[in-house]
Amino acid sequence: MNKTKLAVSMGTAIAIASATTTLNAAGDMVPVKAMADALHLVMDSDRTIYTRKIVNRLVKKDKVIKASEHFEDDKALVLPAQMFRFGAELVQKRSEKLPDVNFSYSLQSLWPVNRQNAPKTKAEKDGLKFVAENKGKNYYTEETLGGKKYFTAVYADTGVAPVCVSCHNKHKDSPKRDFKLGDVMGGVVIRIPIDG
Repeated sequence: MNKTKLAVSMGTAIAIASATTTLNAAGDMVPVKAMADALHLVMDSDRTIYTRKIVNRLVKKDKVIKASEHFEDDKALVLPAQMFRFGAELVQKRSEKLPDVNFSYSLQSLWPVNRQNAPKTKAEKDGLKFVAENKGKNYYTEETLGGKKYFTAVYADTGVAPVCVSCHNKHKDSPKRDFKLGDVMGGVVIRIPIDG
């Protein structure tokens, strides 16, 4: 192979690698999909524990306090979806000071109680539809937003406790009122920039 073809081939391989990997602290390549999956694992585990061990126990089982979207006025627990959003907002703010930490995440649904959690991009709509129709499978794609290329992953968000299902089914603004435990109720959307 001549030098020109080798350089083009290596350049293409580097471009493909950089579109699907990121560097870790040691300078090793980490697949972007693995990074998104790891981030989701932490988010989902924390949210599940908060929902089952705190909200469901205190609201449904022990009945000592309620959870409310108006938690401050009602002196109640923060809803799991609100806790998740507050975490996403704090990560966004803190990451502004960390140039090497660049990702975002949100909780969205095809049946949002709060309209701000409806999908806005084609990737979000396609991903939410896919995870709702393909239980146990995640959705991965690339999209360009504001001239920047992103790896976008969508993970199913399921009703992990009775309190999830009853809250959504009874909420006055809920467009869907027949959720059951274990149903896909929405999805977590994670975006990681992939073009430097």
